[in-house]
Amino acid sequence: MTDRRQFLQAGVLAAGALALPRAGARAASGARVVSTWDFGVGANQAAWKVLAGGGSALDAVEAGARWAESELCNPTVGRCGNPDRDGVLSLDASIMDGDGRCGSVAALTDILHPVSVARKVMENTPHVMLVGEGAQQFAVAQGFERQKLLTPAAEKAWRDWLRTAQYTPEINVERRGRPGDSSNHDTLGMLAIDANGRLAGACTTSGMAWKLHGRVGDSPIIGAGLYVDNEVGGATASGVGEEMMRNAASFLVVELMRQGRSPAEACREAIARLVRKRPEASKTLQVCFLALDKQGQVGAYALHRGFVYAVCDTDRQDDLRDSASVYTSEQT
Repeated sequence: MTDRRQFLQAGVLAAGALALPRAGARAASGARVVSTWDFGVGANQAAWKVLAGGGSALDAVEAGARWAESELCNPTVGRCGNPDRDGVLSLDASIMDGDGRCGSVAALTDILHPVSVARKVMENTPHVMLVGEGAQQFAVAQGFERQKLLTPAAEKAWRDWLRTAQYTPEINVERRGRPGDSSNHDTLGMLAIDANGRLAGACTTSGMAWKLHGRVGDSPIIGAGLYVDNEVGGATASGVGEEMMRNAASFLVVELMRQGRSPAEACREAIARLVRKRPEASKTLQVCFLALDKQGQVGAYALHRGFVYAVCDTDRQDDLRDSASVYTSEQT
């Protein structure tokens, strides 16, 4: 059991002391996939079926994200996601390979697999991002079926919220707990390296519950929620997307790795930069990073306790790791 669920620290920033996690050595086959949060275990297993058969990292992350969009029933990702304040369920997703090809969709409604639509944007158009009605129109033209996705449970949760809601444009003001924490973390972010050393990543989300209609977070924004470069590695983010967007955060993590930081060090330094810019906001918002370098080493860091991530390779099929970071309010 210990080997199945090995909880590791992703870093602790205390007064004058920094502890970084043990770097995971690359699997003998060269392939590895990592994902955010506890449901990353299931997504990784779907992706691993592709990698174990010699498939590409790009196909693997799409497969993992598709699992989360359709098989998982979670209020922050895919078909079971909670709607916005107007009762509309909209989905965001992005996909990117290490050669710089990328595609994304935002505010997409009534389409089950936004990550696959994002891949079609990447491969079949000269664009990177499509949004709203245009994204849906494109998806239908590409053969995706329109279907109602809002579940009865999500609709009931929205109607319950409406009874007492006094909406103001603050991040998750109506939610209990810390915005972006494990109760409302919003995102599946995935990174993979295949046996040929190629990298890819994907993000998919239903966004924050009860958000303003039309709000888009970091997940479909290349460089904010996701960035991948075969020369260096990849990074993905979770938590409150506005913070990642303000700092081009996933791109920042990759560039810090380019300068020589390990994945964990790069995630930690990106967190520190966010805190320096918005120290008061950082006391209440959760921000998490997960990174994978071109050698297959993994690192993670979070602003507050609670972030977990999953690792899958030839040696571990359901390894869930605890990123017990702390960059607490006292240190901001």
